[in-house]
Amino acid sequence: MNTEYRRAKRRKVGYNIEVLDTMTGQVIGKLSNLSETGMLLILGQPLTSDALFQLRFSLPDDAGHTRMVEVGAHELWSDEAAAPGQVWTGFRFIDVAPEDVAFIRGWVDAPGSQYV
Repeated sequence: MNTEYRRAKRRKVGYNIEVLDTMTGQVIGKLSNLSETGMLLILGQPLTSDALFQLRFSLPDDAGHTRMVEVGAHELWSDEAAAPGQVWTGFRFIDVAPEDVAFIRGWVDAPGSQYV
Protein backbone atom coordinates (compact mmCIF):
# COMPACT_ATOMS: atom_id res chain seq x y z
CA MET A 1 0.00 0.00 0.00
CA ASN A 2 1.38 3.41 -0.96
CA THR A 3 0.98 6.03 1.77
CA GLU A 4 2.66 8.89 -0.13
CA TYR A 5 0.33 11.89 -0.34
CA ARG A 6 2.63 14.47 -1.90
CA ARG A 7 1.77 15.68 -5.37
CA ALA A 8 5.40 16.05 -6.43
CA LYS A 9 8.34 13.69 -6.01
CA ARG A 10 10.97 14.95 -3.51
CA ARG A 11 14.66 14.24 -4.08
CA LYS A 12 17.00 13.86 -1.11
CA VAL A 13 20.01 16.15 -1.22
CA GLY A 14 23.14 14.15 -0.45
CA TYR A 15 25.55 17.07 -0.15
CA ASN A 16 25.77 20.60 1.25
CA ILE A 17 23.56 23.17 -0.51
CA GLU A 18 23.23 26.41 1.43
CA VAL A 19 20.06 28.48 1.10
CA LEU A 20 20.29 32.27 1.22
CA ASP A 21 17.55 34.68 2.29
CA THR A 22 17.90 37.31 -0.44
CA MET A 23 16.24 40.01 1.69
CA THR A 24 18.84 39.76 4.49
CA GLY A 25 21.76 38.34 2.51
CA GLN A 26 22.19 35.67 5.19
CA VAL A 27 22.44 31.91 4.79
CA ILE A 28 19.44 30.58 6.69
CA GLY A 29 19.96 26.86 6.31
CA LYS A 30 20.77 23.85 4.21
CA LEU A 31 18.62 22.05 1.69
CA SER A 32 17.49 18.59 2.83
CA ASN A 33 15.08 17.66 0.03
CA LEU A 34 13.55 19.38 -2.97
CA SER A 35 10.60 19.06 -5.33
CA GLU A 36 9.28 21.34 -8.04
CA THR A 37 6.66 22.61 -5.55
CA GLY A 38 8.61 22.96 -2.30
CA MET A 39 11.56 22.07 -0.12
CA LEU A 40 12.67 21.00 3.33
CA LEU A 41 15.46 22.93 5.03
CA ILE A 42 17.50 22.26 8.15
CA LEU A 43 18.02 25.53 10.01
CA GLY A 44 20.07 26.70 12.98
CA GLN A 45 17.13 28.67 14.37
CA PRO A 46 13.39 28.88 13.71
CA LEU A 47 12.02 31.41 11.22
CA THR A 48 8.90 33.52 11.51
CA SER A 49 5.96 31.13 11.28
CA ASP A 50 3.68 31.35 8.22
CA ALA A 51 5.94 34.01 6.64
CA LEU A 52 6.94 34.61 3.02
CA PHE A 53 10.59 34.45 1.95
CA GLN A 54 12.68 35.12 -1.13
CA LEU A 55 15.32 32.38 -1.19
CA ARG A 56 18.26 31.50 -3.43
CA PHE A 57 20.32 28.33 -3.79
CA SER A 58 22.43 26.70 -6.47
CA LEU A 59 22.05 23.25 -7.96
CA PRO A 60 24.48 21.32 -10.15
CA ASP A 61 23.42 20.53 -13.72
CA ASP A 62 24.27 17.38 -15.70
CA ALA A 63 27.61 18.87 -16.80
CA GLY A 64 28.67 19.68 -13.22
CA HIS A 65 28.07 23.42 -13.53
CA THR A 66 25.99 25.20 -10.92
CA ARG A 67 22.78 27.03 -11.64
CA MET A 68 21.41 29.68 -9.29
CA VAL A 69 17.71 29.20 -8.51
CA GLU A 70 15.59 31.88 -6.83
CA VAL A 71 12.19 31.11 -5.34
CA GLY A 72 9.44 32.87 -3.46
CA ALA A 73 8.46 30.51 -0.64
CA HIS A 74 5.85 30.26 2.11
CA GLU A 75 6.95 28.71 5.42
CA LEU A 76 4.38 26.00 6.18
CA TRP A 77 5.68 24.24 9.27
CA SER A 78 8.65 23.90 11.58
CA ASP A 79 9.75 21.23 14.04
CA GLU A 80 12.76 20.66 16.27
CA ALA A 81 15.32 18.28 14.78
CA ALA A 82 16.98 15.51 16.77
CA ALA A 83 20.25 17.48 16.88
CA PRO A 84 20.22 20.25 19.50
CA GLY A 85 19.81 23.73 18.00
CA GLN A 86 18.52 22.50 14.64
CA VAL A 87 15.06 22.97 13.17
CA TRP A 88 13.35 21.27 10.21
CA THR A 89 11.26 23.71 8.17
CA GLY A 90 8.99 22.98 5.23
CA PHE A 91 8.31 25.48 2.44
CA ARG A 92 5.84 25.66 -0.44
CA PHE A 93 6.98 27.54 -3.52
CA ILE A 94 4.73 30.45 -4.47
CA ASP A 95 6.86 32.06 -7.18
CA VAL A 96 9.43 30.35 -9.40
CA ALA A 97 10.44 31.27 -12.93
CA PRO A 98 9.15 28.67 -15.44
CA GLU A 99 12.68 27.84 -16.60
CA ASP A 100 13.71 27.22 -12.97
CA VAL A 101 10.71 24.94 -12.41
CA ALA A 102 11.80 22.94 -15.48
CA PHE A 103 15.40 22.80 -14.20
CA ILE A 104 14.28 21.68 -10.71
CA ARG A 105 12.01 19.01 -12.27
CA GLY A 106 14.95 17.67 -14.30
CA TRP A 107 17.24 17.75 -11.26
CA VAL A 108 14.70 15.84 -9.16
CA ASP A 109 14.19 13.24 -11.90
CA ALA A 110 17.90 12.75 -12.66
CA PRO A 111 19.13 9.15 -12.84
CA GLY A 112 20.45 7.85 -9.52
CA SER A 113 18.39 10.22 -7.39
CA GLN A 114 17.08 9.07 -4.01
CA TYR A 115 13.59 10.04 -2.92
CA VAL A 116 11.67 10.58 0.30
